[in-house]
Amino acid sequence: MKTLYRNGFIYTSSGFKRADFGVIDGIIRFSCLDDSFYDSVIDINNKYVIPGLADVHVHLREPGFSYKETIRSGTMAAAKGGYTLVASMPNLKPVPSNLENLNVQLDIIKKDALIDVIPYGTITDNQSGRGELSKMAEMQDYVIGFTDDGKGVQSKELMKEAMLEAKKLNKPIVAHCEDESLINGGYIHEGEYALQHGHAGISSKSEWIDVQRDIELAKQTGVQYHICHVSTKESVALIREAKKKGLRVTAETAPHYLTLCDEDLREDGYFKMNPPIRSKEDRAALIEGIKDGTIEVIATDHAPHSKEEKSKGLKGSSFGIVGLETAFSIMYTKLVLKGVITLEELVKLMSVNPRKIFNLKEIYIEDGYSADFTVIDLEKEYVIDSEKFVSMGKATPFNGEKVKSEIMRTVYQGNTVFSID
Repeated sequence: MKTLYRNGFIYTSSGFKRADFGVIDGIIRFSCLDDSFYDSVIDINNKYVIPGLADVHVHLREPGFSYKETIRSGTMAAAKGGYTLVASMPNLKPVPSNLENLNVQLDIIKKDALIDVIPYGTITDNQSGRGELSKMAEMQDYVIGFTDDGKGVQSKELMKEAMLEAKKLNKPIVAHCEDESLINGGYIHEGEYALQHGHAGISSKSEWIDVQRDIELAKQTGVQYHICHVSTKESVALIREAKKKGLRVTAETAPHYLTLCDEDLREDGYFKMNPPIRSKEDRAALIEGIKDGTIEVIATDHAPHSKEEKSKGLKGSSFGIVGLETAFSIMYTKLVLKGVITLEELVKLMSVNPRKIFNLKEIYIEDGYSADFTVIDLEKEYVIDSEKFVSMGKATPFNGEKVKSEIMRTVYQGNTVFSID
């Protein structure tokens, strides 16, 4: 199939430029732009074309929890959100702690995924943050890295052992930083809202104390170390100092941490996630972190649950919200349109940087590259309605918000996997 795309503003390393381009056998071509050569011609009509988004922190729930999400529904949601690559977290059943268990997931991905899905292997053999290490070596060729996301590795000695093994395999350790001894039954941020409404709070220290520990271990071992869903100002400061020292330390945060604080909380499970939405000061530090390059990635931590699991208020609901279908629009509306960052910087945070950091195939709207791209109408305004999500998860704190920019088309390896038409 040969398709010609006309009248797009395409992303380049030097900014956006207006151009036509062809897609031949899944590859972008600028050498032939004659309509008669192509099977179809699509007028992009002055919309923006960017490299397909990449999310390195997604829970697809299958195998084991397909009542929450499946690889098919999760990748449909990702495609609708403009993503052509996601990395799937390992809190599954069976736990991908060895190649036999991992193959269960890989078989479903091969059969059902609409876009590129690269799984994580676990750090520990039962994804508990405790016990013995997983069989990292036998999984190394099939995973993006190793993480126990959802659980922090509780032992300094065990984390150092994991880092040494990952370093030997040239794979990153991707850390959910949480010292469980400091949780004390908390479920939202230990801040003003928790105090006023009688909720048990989660301290910021429960996150940053493990960030501090792991940065020192990364220095000792030389491992590539990536920190999940950073939420505190102390973590940002620690990561900034680590980078100044030249350590192989990278980090991500998520749209909800960049746009909400605990003053925005409601008595609703749709506002419950781990780590929790924190203070205004934390939010400001995170924004400064993405502006100065301390935090290089915006991921979603897309974590679907059933409606029942999210219907029990802040205390009783499961941790986790969904984000694949709304992340770009929220970031464009609340960061780009408000002058916090540029559109080009947002593309780097959500597409270019994740691929570079995790040594994935880079994609650009340039001759010879794989045709993985997203077409966006930056002027389109719409109201977020979670009941219209294709994800099986509906929990989002942004429900009912008016946002600008809508994904019009997502193309993966030359094939349209989502179109608004």
